[in-house]
Amino acid sequence: MDYTLKEIMVLCAARKIKNHDIVFCGTGISMLAAVAAKHIYAPDCVIFFETGAIDSKLEKLPLAVSDSRVMYGAQAFCSLVDSFSFMQNKKTGANIVGIIGAAQIDPFGNLNSTMIGEYGDIKARFPGSGGACDVASFVNTNIIFMKLEKRKFVHTLPYITSPGWLAGENSREKQGLNPQGPCAVITDMGIMGFESRTKKMFLQEFYPGIDPETIKEHISFDIDISKARQTIIPKDEELKILREKTDPEKLILN
Repeated sequence: MDYTLKEIMVLCAARKIKNHDIVFCGTGISMLAAVAAKHIYAPDCVIFFETGAIDSKLEKLPLAVSDSRVMYGAQAFCSLVDSFSFMQNKKTGANIVGIIGAAQIDPFGNLNSTMIGEYGDIKARFPGSGGACDVASFVNTNIIFMKLEKRKFVHTLPYITSPGWLAGENSREKQGLNPQGPCAVITDMGIMGFESRTKKMFLQEFYPGIDPETIKEHISFDIDISKARQTIIPKDEELKILREKTDPEKLILN
C-alpha cells in the first residue's frame, strides 16, 4: 500500500464532510479529518472549535483545541458556552458534523469513555465525556473513530457515556435527543454503518487487502457483512495534500 491505515481512516472521515457543513472539532485524529476535509473535499465547510474559534485559516495544524493556532485568522470568536449552545440551535438549518471517539462501542453506536466494571469494583477508569456526550446528543451528523478490537466492540456497555441509537429504531427520539444518531464508525479495518430501520451496526466498507470475515472476527457481537464493499483507494493527490499541507509536521500521522 502507498498509504497507512491512519491516512485512509482520516480521508474516509473527511469525505463525509460536505461544503457548508459546520464541523464541531475536537483534538487529535478528529481535528486532522476536519482540516483534511477543508483542504481536499469541502473548502466551504466551516470548522468550529469547541474553544470558540470559528472558520480559522488553519495554515498550521493545531496540537489541540487550546492551541493558539486555532485562533489564527478566525472569522469570529465565542465562549465555550456559546460553542456548546450552538450545537442545539435548530434555527440555522445548517448540517452540524461532530467527530468523536471512545474506549468502547455497542451494536447501536452507544459509547463508553467512562469506566469498565461497576462502581465499587472499577477495573479501568477513562477520561469521561468531555464534550462528546453533547456532540452525540445534539449534532446532525456524528462520525465515530474506533480501533477495531473485541474488547472495544462489545455487546453491552458497562456505562453509556455518549448516546448512539440507544436501543435502536426510534428510541433516541423518544428520549428527546436529536433523531439523527451516528452515521458511521471509522475503524482501522473498515467502516461501519447503521441499518435504516433497526439502527443496528453493519459492515459498510472494508479497506483494500482486508477480508470482511477478518473484520467480523475482531467484533464481540454478530454483525452483518453481506452488504460490504471495498473502500475507494486514496488518490495520490489526496495523500499529497494530507501529508504536505494538512499535517506536514506529522503531529498526528506519525
